[in-house]
Amino acid sequence: MIRVLFICHGNICRSTLAQSFFTHLVNTHGLADQFVIDSCATSREEIGNLPHRGTVNKLREMGIPVVPHQARQITWSDYTNFDYIIGMDSANIRNLHRMLRGDPDKKISKLLDYTSRKGEDIADPWYTGNFDATYRDVKEGCEALLDECLLHL
Repeated sequence: MIRVLFICHGNICRSTLAQSFFTHLVNTHGLADQFVIDSCATSREEIGNLPHRGTVNKLREMGIPVVPHQARQITWSDYTNFDYIIGMDSANIRNLHRMLRGDPDKKISKLLDYTSRKGEDIADPWYTGNFDATYRDVKEGCEALLDECLLHL
C-alpha cells in the first residue's frame, strides 16, 4: 500500500482538488487497492467545511468525481500513517516542518517537485480565483507523482 496525503492551508481548494484528481487517476489505472489517498490542512480555519465550490465546479467540468471530504488539520498520527506528505506551496512546507517535528523520515515534498518544475508553488485559487491554472498544475504534479509511486509498487 502506498499512502499519499495532500496538504494545503485550509484543505478546501488545492489539497481536495489533488485528492480527487489523484484518486481518479489511480482508479483509472486500476490501482485503487494499492493506494490510500487523503488530504488535510495546516491551519484550523476551515475545519469541517466541504471542498470549495470552485474546486467542485472544476472537477465536475473535467468529469472527475469529487471525493467526499470535510476539511481537517494534519496530526502527528497522519505523519506516521502516510508515506508521501505533499504540500502545495512553500508556506505549507514551512508549516509542515514545524508541525511534524522537522520531518525526521523525509516524507514532506511539494507536489511540483515530481515534475520538471521542482520547487515551484501551486497558486492558491482562494486568492487568485483561477481554478483552471490550479487544475493544470495539480494534474501535472499528480501524474508525475503517480509515475514516482509506480516505481515503488
